Amino acid sequence: MTSEGVEPGTVRPGGRTARVRESVLRAAGDALAEHGFDGLDLADVARRAEVGKTTVYRRWSTTTGLIADLLDDMAEQSTPRTDTGSLIGDLKANARLVVKTLSDPRQGALFKSVIAAATCDARTAESLHRFYAIRVQEWAACVTQALERGELPAGTDPGEVIRAVSAPLYYRLLAGGGPLDTAAADRAAEAAAAAARAGVYVM
Repeated sequence: MTSEGVEPGTVRPGGRTARVRESVLRAAGDALAEHGFDGLDLADVARRAEVGKTTVYRRWSTTTGLIADLLDDMAEQSTPRTDTGSLIGDLKANARLVVKTLSDPRQGALFKSVIAAATCDARTAESLHRFYAIRVQEWAACVTQALERGELPAGTDPGEVIRAVSAPLYYRLLAGGGPLDTAAADRAAEAAAAAARAGVYVM
């Protein structure tokens, strides 16, 4: 913490400072995708972003502080959820977005690096959990709407349904459990929808 009690990398800047933040976070994402968490170096990030090392060290101070800010920015920039008017349509849209992200060479490698870092660093884990909490909350609204339409049993937990959609897709990313494609996305959505209709996620 700083003397004012603010964690480095958590203040939202404006103007030129915002442009510097954007450049540094883009550079950090590139470095993570290329070299992983162990290879992330603040000096290298500064070089890639074409800003002074002191600027990066003063604002973020540590690689975990930089990753935390990167994850917050990723959550803010994420694509809004789709509203197709049906549960299965919405869940397929969610699954296909996950597949599009994880199968992207840069984004897939970036998520692998951040997830690996979260297994051994508490602050990175906290930031990653916050990122996914935001994304789950965004898409959980489609399950809430399905409940209102009577498509699902009362008491269904919307967050659990959304997590059930993405879980098998992340397994494929991290454990090599098959291709990440549209067919895999649709199967994950259909399985989650079927389980939800059967009352599996009633809490």
